[in-house]
Amino acid sequence: MTQAAPAHNTLLPTLDNLNRLEEKRLSWAATRSTAAKRRKKESRLGYRQAFSLDADRIIHSRAYTRYIDKTQVFCLVSNDHITHRVLHVQLVSRIARTIGRFLGLNEDLIEAIALGHDIGHAPFGHDGESFLADLCIKHDLPPFQHNIQSVRFLDHLERKGRGWNLSLQTLDGILCHDGEIHANRIAPCPARDFDGFDAELEKKKKNPKYKLAPMTLEGCVVRMADTVAYIGRDIEDAILLSLIKRDDIPATCRSHLGSTNGEIVYTLVTDLISNSRVPQSSNEGTGHIGFSRKVADYLQELKTFNYKNIYLHPKTKSNLPLVRNCYETLFEHYLSQLLKGEATKPVDLMTDMDAGYLASHAPAAMVCDYIAGMTDDFFLKQAASVGCKIPEKQ
Repeated sequence: MTQAAPAHNTLLPTLDNLNRLEEKRLSWAATRSTAAKRRKKESRLGYRQAFSLDADRIIHSRAYTRYIDKTQVFCLVSNDHITHRVLHVQLVSRIARTIGRFLGLNEDLIEAIALGHDIGHAPFGHDGESFLADLCIKHDLPPFQHNIQSVRFLDHLERKGRGWNLSLQTLDGILCHDGEIHANRIAPCPARDFDGFDAELEKKKKNPKYKLAPMTLEGCVVRMADTVAYIGRDIEDAILLSLIKRDDIPATCRSHLGSTNGEIVYTLVTDLISNSRVPQSSNEGTGHIGFSRKVADYLQELKTFNYKNIYLHPKTKSNLPLVRNCYETLFEHYLSQLLKGEATKPVDLMTDMDAGYLASHAPAAMVCDYIAGMTDDFFLKQAASVGCKIPEKQ
């Protein structure tokens, strides 16, 4: 440790230089690394810039590791080329960083938000989220929402309840990503402190329909890039699984957006860069990230097509009754264990936490946290171990 200290200290001037370069390189409205706010002051002065440190902490988290076996859209498919959640967040990161680079925004902050935005997804994607939300309501908890759970994992549950002490700007972008909500453009909200962030989170927790907007333009970019990343990729996966044919894509969308994922991404990214407005002074307002009206309309049409022909396709939903039953059975099983004081490993997320977590969480909330953190495969193994009939990969 004493040998490493001199080398560490020699890099601190480089950090100062990198921060100075941001002032020259970034747009006026971009978020500077020096503006990062954390809940707790950190005793060690590191040489990485603040949002780069956030991205490193996220990618080294246990929750990020579990992305590898989390459903994006298609579950229980024996095809290694189908998108999983881990690839989706990487695609969001790359697309968002491209947009951010051309707009002069902070790519480190964009990367951190993008890598962490879906980390709270429950097993089996949005359908699993819906099943877990129903169970939470049944047990007098707020309905489960994956964006709130993403914040919970990174801010409260990781490292046995200590969390990663991520910056306010990163956590805010993760909370506000809502990529499924269609919007032509998004403008950042006024800057928040942690009290304001916590208040917004509580409003969202009580009312899932409560609309949030990121506090930074970088957060707005990630929110738009989320849609860009999944819309065409889901079409490619659906074609690979023979759910649709390329010619099924509406002719107007093929003509104006493209018929392949690469064409669609290129069109949408180009339109976003061309139609977003990044202020260059305090007199120009907050700015916005958004599409042209024409492209936004075609994107809405393509989303409608995807929902009808992909997300609601009978083959996509065929295994969900069994998955729902597994959710219900596992939830009641773990809850019973906790109430009886019988919970033992591997139920470590519920029982191997710090005293503050154990004292402040009801058993049902602990069960929710545990199940939300599972990979698809571990979820099915646990369900089978308590006697559930589980679906098989096709």
